Amino acid sequence: MTAAFMDLVDVTIVNIAIPSIQRSEAATFSQIQWITAGYALAFAAGLVTGGRLGDIHGRRRIFLLGIGGFTIASALCGLAANPEMLVAARIAQGAIAALMVPQVLSIVHATFPAHERGKVFGLFGAVVGLGAVSGPLLGALLIEWNPLGLEWRAIFLINLPVGVAGLILGRRFISESKAPQALKLDLVGVALVTGGLLMLLYPLTRGRELGWPLWGYVSMAGSPAVFAALVAYERRKTARDGSPLIELSLFKVQSFAAGIAVQTVFRVALGIFFLVWTLYLQTGLGWSVLRAGLTGIPFSLAVSVAAGVSVQQLVPRFGRKVLQSGALLMAVGVLLYLAESERYGLAITPWQMALPLVVMGAGMGLIVAPLTDAILSEVPREHAGSASGLISTVQQMGNALGLGLVAVVFFGVMDDHLVPAEIGPAFVDAFEYALGWVAAVLLAIFLLMFALPGRAPGATEPAKPEDKGEHAGEGEQEGEGEHEGEDDEREAQLVH
Repeated sequence: MTAAFMDLVDVTIVNIAIPSIQRSEAATFSQIQWITAGYALAFAAGLVTGGRLGDIHGRRRIFLLGIGGFTIASALCGLAANPEMLVAARIAQGAIAALMVPQVLSIVHATFPAHERGKVFGLFGAVVGLGAVSGPLLGALLIEWNPLGLEWRAIFLINLPVGVAGLILGRRFISESKAPQALKLDLVGVALVTGGLLMLLYPLTRGRELGWPLWGYVSMAGSPAVFAALVAYERRKTARDGSPLIELSLFKVQSFAAGIAVQTVFRVALGIFFLVWTLYLQTGLGWSVLRAGLTGIPFSLAVSVAAGVSVQQLVPRFGRKVLQSGALLMAVGVLLYLAESERYGLAITPWQMALPLVVMGAGMGLIVAPLTDAILSEVPREHAGSASGLISTVQQMGNALGLGLVAVVFFGVMDDHLVPAEIGPAFVDAFEYALGWVAAVLLAIFLLMFALPGRAPGATEPAKPEDKGEHAGEGEQEGEGEHEGEDDEREAQLVH
């Protein structure tokens, strides 16, 4: 739980510090994007590999390696001498997080019997909610208080005592476990996934700064060919030894294929909104980091309340309609925010943002909690773990793609050389333009959701004490529940 909390806070705490980093380090827009996008991309590319390494070499060993490395990478971020070093340290931090995070639920499954895991997952859900809400506020407080004159560096250095505590507790209390017949790593698959993503995302992130060179268009156009090669290789890999990086048969299940598309596009929208929102509040409106952090509280509270209501009361009765209502409600909130921004401009107050943020948060809560269950509802039980890991991976990929698109839908409508008096109006106009794109993407998500199963998603059998086989996936890290399997050996091979 310590490691899970540290990762969640680190993901959410950085956005609030972006303007402070930009001011103090004179970072370019491209470097600012890579501080967030680089972490997400490295994390996404390594998730499946990190899980397999735990199965092969021992989950406790890889977990301790991950939490120790994450702590060191956090120190390098906090001590970075320039923006280039910070970007490199953030990429390393994301790659190491991909070793640490997949082991969390694997260790839970190896440690607790089935009839006790419900309590653990309840605690895990509380940690997820706490991390999402406390990250931005903690970041704002650290930057506002400026302990020891560290400014933005404190948001990374705060991980050091937490990481050391997690390392000590992990060495003392976690028991070792590994798969008795673990599958081999698909290194070619890892290389193809990473290469295809870089070919797509790197030109998107740096294209505007470099004047959209020809090589960027060639790289983006070539990325689908790399992904096609990945599919062909994975098909042959499956036939040859049954140990592909990606289980392609899952995409024959309509609800899974449609759900993956929804999840990816939804994460694109979130990646765009949260970065441009932070820049709008602090750089455009000139608000302090603490004021910006406190402004987001209504949004976070609305997400938490709506998520609990959707899972416990609404989804069992209305199924897919709850998710579609969430997409429409979130789009309405975005349009309300757009209207408020156009009406009040630079004079807008947090109270005038409260209603749009509550509406957006409620819509997001109706989506994020039940979406994974909707995706998994028709997946064969023996593939539940593999499917859940793939869901978590595309979440990070979509987020990275959204961060890359900020160069187009936000910075792309601003002049490169703004005098101080022009910065505020330019950022407000760019924010409003980006909100229009986010609303359009949410409407597209609403239409994509028609391909999801109409019934209440994925109510699996309750766990019994005598159950011996389990499947755990990355999707469960956001509270999506348990998926029982056939036996321990099968669980060990498919847990990721």
